[in-house]
Amino acid sequence: MNRVHMPLPPFDPTAGTVVLSPEKNEPGYWAGCAGVLGDGDRYWLTYRQRRPRGAEAERGWRCAVAVSDDGIGFTDVWAVHKDELGSSSMERFCLTPAGDGGFRLFISYVDPADNRWRIDALTAKDPSAFDLATRRPVLTAASTGTEGVKDPYVMSVGPVTYLFASFAAALSGPAPEAHATGDIYNVGATTHPTGLATSLDGESFTWHGTVLPVGAGWNRYQTRLNSVVHVEGGYVGFYDGSASHEENYEERCGIAVSADLFTWHRLSDDGPWVTAPHGTGSVRYVEALIVDGEWRLYYEMTRADGAHELRLIRVPARRSGTGPRP
Repeated sequence: MNRVHMPLPPFDPTAGTVVLSPEKNEPGYWAGCAGVLGDGDRYWLTYRQRRPRGAEAERGWRCAVAVSDDGIGFTDVWAVHKDELGSSSMERFCLTPAGDGGFRLFISYVDPADNRWRIDALTAKDPSAFDLATRRPVLTAASTGTEGVKDPYVMSVGPVTYLFASFAAALSGPAPEAHATGDIYNVGATTHPTGLATSLDGESFTWHGTVLPVGAGWNRYQTRLNSVVHVEGGYVGFYDGSASHEENYEERCGIAVSADLFTWHRLSDDGPWVTAPHGTGSVRYVEALIVDGEWRLYYEMTRADGAHELRLIRVPARRSGTGPRP
């Protein structure tokens, strides 16, 4: 493997600018789970809002696509309520360019047919025109041989589209009760590494299985790759790690590197790369871009009151690189 140059030191998450705030200043209310796409002079944001279990429209109840000129102040152009999918919850969405000059939106949600997470895709000329009736399956539990797949991060390198996704590893034996809650990530029945699927047309994907396995310590339960940046010598990835299902929803950020996007090496096995100074210390869903000679890092952070908010921090890049979706 080539030596991957990591030009970014750990950052202070409390120094970031608030981009989105939760509905209420209470535990279980979140705004985050962001994906960001630079499109010339505009920034496109996908984000999710969540309410605590037991609240009206609980869990991941709303996801949206928003646009901004400065990457801070966003205006919604499209949104979906979980009931429109017949789902108990939605999680990360990912917006990418489509080959015809339009846009493709990858969505992850709990399939009401089997209570397993899945990923679908929609295509439209403009993000405001996405139509759920046109969605098509991309990855499911059945097509990947897993217990569920979610949280897509999609990038293209040359003619190949790479889709990284968190998945629930197959169980060693039958355990239908693992899906009773509609969230196998929250029951401790299996582990949750990152897998990879590739495509030559951005629509039909081939599943390759695990590329970022779980570790043996703080990241032994989950290693969810959230974003990838091309740097000197290869790629740097930002992943969410957790030690057990008890830390589900409160993951912390780790770093991994790769020369080819298929084989990843964790650099944070001794501990998280970045944590918040209060509460659970959660800093998760880090979306990293390099724009005009600086890193722009969007992240969901746990606040002192237990709620989650979306923030942005800018850090000068010591060396030039390319954006996360070359």
